[in-house]
Formats: sequence, C-alpha cells, structure tokens
Amino acid sequence: MNDGKREVTLSNNKIESRELFLEMRELTIVHNNEEYKLRITGNSKLILTK
Repeated sequence: MNDGKREVTLSNNKIESRELFLEMRELTIVHNNEEYKLRITGNSKLILTK
C-alpha cells in the first residue's frame, strides 16, 4: 500500500529537482506550519509561493 511517502537522495547537500517532482509539476513544502508551493514553470524555472 502506498502511503504517499518516498525517499529522495541528498548528496553534498543537494537534491536533484527531478527526484522531488517525478511526474508532478508542483509540490507543497511545510515550513513553521506554513504551506508553500514549489512549482516548475512552462520555461522549466522554479517558483516558490506562499
């Protein structure tokens, strides 16, 4: 059963964005109980919004 959890590799304090997003274009980051959206734009740029 998939509980929505998975692991990503941290190497030299770096994470590859393709590991974070897989087939998604947006993910949610929770920081200090606040939600932020990290998404890939049409130009393959990253945008973080609250």
